Amino acid sequence: MTKDKPSSIKTASAEPVMSPEQFRDWRKSLGLKQKEAADQLGLKKRMIQYYEKGNRDGRPVDIPKSIRLACYALSRGIVDFNGRREVLNAPASNSAEDDKSTDALA
Repeated sequence: MTKDKPSSIKTASAEPVMSPEQFRDWRKSLGLKQKEAADQLGLKKRMIQYYEKGNRDGRPVDIPKSIRLACYALSRGIVDFNGRREVLNAPASNSAEDDKSTDALA
């Protein structure tokens, strides 16, 4: 007897959580060139191109969860994390909204 998986659980055949278009929009929203995005994510420029195209040599390329999370962190101004509660932010902004988001991590 087999049990069906709940619909909330993602399987390998599920659609990617971040589409190539969303990845490209993320990069452009930060004003980054492909090389700059690659440097900030610790990737080669070619991987950025694969993620934005959605395939590599005709095979689908999904954006890994670690990269999706790194994209989110960079979009929130977090440029590094030392494994503790302290967060290394991008150069200071004058936005009270940014202060609230980093305070929540502490």
